[in-house]
Amino acid sequence: MGELRVRKIQEFIKQEVSRIVLQELKDPRLGFVTVTDARITGDLREATVYVSLFGSDEEKKNTLAALSKAQGYIRSEVGKRLGIRYSPQIEFKEDESLEYGMKIESILHDIEKKD
Repeated sequence: MGELRVRKIQEFIKQEVSRIVLQELKDPRLGFVTVTDARITGDLREATVYVSLFGSDEEKKNTLAALSKAQGYIRSEVGKRLGIRYSPQIEFKEDESLEYGMKIESILHDIEKKD
């Protein structure tokens, strides 16, 4: 599979999943969610969608549970919109890079204060 096509499909999945989560899912457990990235295997069978979650640990856990519960619906909608033979199996993972970046920033800020 061409690398350019895979990248285009990844970007499309990221945009469509974001649109579905923001506009179509009505689960009350959903907290503040931002889709940050999507990675798909070369055979287009499995996709990992990275989401940034905000709130307490309990809220994050509930949001991931709501997303996991909606995987089938999201998969079917992405498949319809994508128009490929097989819609990829979607797995949601928490993107912890923002928290990690904020932690690094606070450490650097503390070091700067001490000087």
